[in-house]
Amino acid sequence: MNRPRLFLVTPPQFDTDDMASQIEQAFTGGDIACILIYMPGASTKAVQEAADKLVPVIQAGGAAALVYRDTQAAGRSNADGVHVDTSLEDVRLAVESFQPERIVGTGGTKLKHDAMEWAETGVDYLFFGKLDLDERDRAHEKTLAGAAWWAELFETPCVALAGNTLDTLPEVAATGADFVALKDAAWRSEAAISEVVTRANDILEAHPFPEVQ
Repeated sequence: MNRPRLFLVTPPQFDTDDMASQIEQAFTGGDIACILIYMPGASTKAVQEAADKLVPVIQAGGAAALVYRDTQAAGRSNADGVHVDTSLEDVRLAVESFQPERIVGTGGTKLKHDAMEWAETGVDYLFFGKLDLDERDRAHEKTLAGAAWWAELFETPCVALAGNTLDTLPEVAATGADFVALKDAAWRSEAAISEVVTRANDILEAHPFPEVQ
C-alpha cells in the first residue's frame, strides 16, 4: 500500500466485551494495520485478561495485535508484538526476546539523538506522539515535526499520533509517516467506529507517498 495505514490505539480504560464488539465493527469500515491494546497502569492480570479476548478478534480482522509495555501479557496472549517505551534497556530486552517472530515498537523519546539510539536496537517502528496526554483537535507540533524528520531520513517505519478529530489526518499524512495513529478520534466520535475507519481510509488514500525516483 503506497500511503499511510491506520494504527488504532484503544482507550486507556474500557469494557473488554464492548471493545471486542467495537473492534469487530471497525474492520467492516476498511483497512487497519495495527491495534495497540493500551492499558497503562493496569495489572498484568488485567492486561492478560483483556488481551486474551481482544488479540484473536484483532488478528481475525487482519491487523497486528500489539500490547502496551507488558511483555509477559503480550507473550502469553499470543499477541503479534509489544510496544515498549519505558527505557532503552527495556527496549533492547524486548527486541532480544520477541524478534524476529514478533513486532517490537517504541516511542516517546524527547530528543532526536534518543530516537536514533532507540531505533538502532532494531525495533520495527518508532512512535511519535504522547499517548498519555489529553488530545487536542490537531496533532501536536512536535509530533508532526518529529515524524516528518524521521520519515525523510530513516528507513525504520514511523507512526504519528493524530489529534482527536479526523480533520487532523491530512496534516499527519503529509509528514510521510508510514502509519497514522488514532485514539480518541476513533473511539470518542459520535459516528460509528466503522464509519470513522472508512472516512479515515478515504482521507489517507488521498495522501500517497511520493514516488521514489
